[in-house]
Amino acid sequence: MTTEARPDPRRIALFLFLMVLVGLNLRPALSSLAPLLVRLKADTGLSPLAIGALTTLPVLCLGIFAPLAPWLAKRVGAESTLSLALGVLIVGLLLRGAPALPLLFVGTLLAGAAIGIAGTLLPALVKRELPGSADLMTGVYTMALCLGGALGAGLSIPLADLLGGWRQSLMSWGLLALLALVAWLILMPRTPQPIATAASGGSMRELLGQPLAWQVMVFMGTQSSLAYIVFGWLPTLLQARGYSEAEAGWMMGASVMVQLISALGAPWLARFSRDQRPALLLVMACVGSGLWLLLQAGESWRWLGVVLLGLGQGGSFSLALTLIVLRTANSRLTGKLSGLAQGGGYTLAALGPLAVGILLQFEVSMNTMTSVLLAIVALAIGFALLAGRNLRMDVDASGRLITR
Repeated sequence: MTTEARPDPRRIALFLFLMVLVGLNLRPALSSLAPLLVRLKADTGLSPLAIGALTTLPVLCLGIFAPLAPWLAKRVGAESTLSLALGVLIVGLLLRGAPALPLLFVGTLLAGAAIGIAGTLLPALVKRELPGSADLMTGVYTMALCLGGALGAGLSIPLADLLGGWRQSLMSWGLLALLALVAWLILMPRTPQPIATAASGGSMRELLGQPLAWQVMVFMGTQSSLAYIVFGWLPTLLQARGYSEAEAGWMMGASVMVQLISALGAPWLARFSRDQRPALLLVMACVGSGLWLLLQAGESWRWLGVVLLGLGQGGSFSLALTLIVLRTANSRLTGKLSGLAQGGGYTLAALGPLAVGILLQFEVSMNTMTSVLLAIVALAIGFALLAGRNLRMDVDASGRLITR
């Protein structure tokens, strides 16, 4: 069978199942920690700045390790690289619950590294396996990410109460990762077609010379910064406004659950326009409105804020991943842009949770905090207008990378 043959429906269904199962594991390591920060701080005595570093560490690792994904995929294959990432994720999740406090940071580092590699591989795998519907299938994958994030946020406190502490709650997510690893090893699609090789044309140096690649990367970074601020600090900010620990956790969990709707719907909505700018503006407006309502408006507006924030963040992340697919002509370029956009983007995004930790250390007002978050929203909108244009990077007949 050649690469032009009709795809096998069973292979497609199996790949979608595995993609969703793996995607479910790429957010609980991040979202499960935030609802437990008050308990963790009381138990360990960590300062707000140290906790800020703890929430920043996995996001920074996403950026540092994401560029390794194409390199590893070239040498051992995309499938084996994803297996390795899931194994490292399991180890990291288990170490987070170890009694020695330094292992909390080591485990968080390993989990972030694993998620950075796995998350970078999946868009290229989607482009390879389902090239004709890559944008919509990216929405399905993003929906799985959002569901995993919602489960992590909503179940952290109940799991801690059920299992006897925050350490056991953090460790329990290793079981879901183990399930994904076993399923992937047994059922993973096997293909001789590589992802992201240097011989495909369009080197990383050429990619760095394309303004479009930088625009996609900065949009990925700014919208991700807001997402990881929510994952890391929203329950703490809500508790500062007077909400209980459990209610703050469920509000964040509900917001992440709402992301399922827009994660799946935003790429579909974007197809109604000649480019992605209208959809990007809509979702970023929802993010800004949701943050303002949650941090400034009265209590009666909190659930509208939860919904708007969820719709905006689910849609913005889904469209950010969709841009990686739509702005490249083939799966090899997609893998390279994915490594650049997620590597550089998540490194930029790591500054967000760290900045919030520093601001909390200095006990700034909620008005100042809100202004900082809305400034990030405005920056994301600016780069969305650039990255959302109907352009695509491709390799011309002479082997040079160009933007059409």
